[in-house]
Amino acid sequence: MRPSIPGAGIVMLALVLAGCGSSSDGGGSGDQESIVVATHDSWAMPDEVLQTFTDETGIEVKVQPQGDAGELTNKLVLTKGSPVADGVYGIDNAFASRAVDEGVLVEHDAQLPDSAEQFALEGDGRDRLTPVDYSDVCVNVDDTWFAERDRTPPRTLDDLTDPAYEDLFVTPGATTSSPGLAFLLATIGAKGEDWQGYWEDLMANGAKITSGWSDAYEVDFTAGGKGDRPIVTSYSSSPPFTVPEGGDRPTTSALLDTCFRQVEYAGVLDGADNPQGMERFIDFMLEQEFQAALPENMYVYPVDDSVELPPEWARFARPAQRPFAVDPAEVAANRTEWLREWREIATR
Repeated sequence: MRPSIPGAGIVMLALVLAGCGSSSDGGGSGDQESIVVATHDSWAMPDEVLQTFTDETGIEVKVQPQGDAGELTNKLVLTKGSPVADGVYGIDNAFASRAVDEGVLVEHDAQLPDSAEQFALEGDGRDRLTPVDYSDVCVNVDDTWFAERDRTPPRTLDDLTDPAYEDLFVTPGATTSSPGLAFLLATIGAKGEDWQGYWEDLMANGAKITSGWSDAYEVDFTAGGKGDRPIVTSYSSSPPFTVPEGGDRPTTSALLDTCFRQVEYAGVLDGADNPQGMERFIDFMLEQEFQAALPENMYVYPVDDSVELPPEWARFARPAQRPFAVDPAEVAANRTEWLREWREIATR
C-alpha cells in the first residue's frame, strides 16, 4: 500500500510554497562528491542501494523530500533557476508537462530499457524526464466484508453509483492527494466530457471524501482501519499487504477495470551544482539493483520488466491491462479548471 502525503491541497500549493523560492535549505550539492535529489515524501529507497551508487561513483546521494508530487513540482517551478537540488525524482504524469513547459529541467539522454519506452514522454519531455517506475491507482474492495454479508462487490466505476453500494465508498480528495487526483483522472478518462455528471451521481450515492490516502485507507476502510467503508481508492499493489499472518491470500482485491496509471520520472534541474552527478544517478536508477528494490520499498512497479517481482506481487499485485489514460498535455491545460469543478461538486 503506497501512502500519499496529503499536503495542503494541490490548488493552494502556489500560495503555500511562495515563501520557499528564496530558501537556502538545500540548493545544489555544492561539491562534486555529492548530489541533492528532491523527491516526494514517499521516498523509501534502502541505504544499501544508495551506497552501491556511492561505491561505484564516489558520489553521495542526499535526499530532500518536498511533499507530494504536486507540491514537489510547484516548488521546482517557484525556484526555477536557483534549484533546491541537483535533480528530482517523483514528478508524475499528472504534473510532467508543467515541469517541462516551465523549463525547470535540462536534457539527459538516458538509455531506457525496451519496456520503459512506453512510459517515455513525447516531444521535449522525452529528454528531460526519465521514467523510473509506475503504479496503478485503482478502487480496492474488502472481499471479506462482502463475503461475510453474502453481497457481491462492485467491479466497475459505474457500479460505484449503484444504490447497492450507497455509503460504502471512500476516496481521498483530488485537490489534496495524488491518488485522489489519479482517481479523478480515471473518471475523466472513462467518462470524457460527462465526468462531472458521474461525480454528481457518485456523491449522491454517499461517497466520502478524505484529505489523504491514509485517512481513507487506514481510518475509513474496513480492511485497513476500523471504518465502515469496504470500498476505497488505493493501488493495485495494495492487496499483498492484506495477507493475514498464516494466510495465503489477501483479504482485499484491486478492481483492475477502474485504474489510472501513474508514471514517476527523474530529471536534472536547470542550474544544478552537479548535473553530471545527477545524470549518473538517473542512469543508476534504471539499473537492476535500484529497479528490483522498488516494489518492496516504494510499492511501485519497475519500468524494466526483466526485473523479477516479489512472489506475492506476481500473484496478487497484477498491473491493469487497460488502465484509463489522459494525455499529459491535456492534464496540464485543464488541471486547474478540472479541480475547481471537482471541488464544487464534492463540497456541495
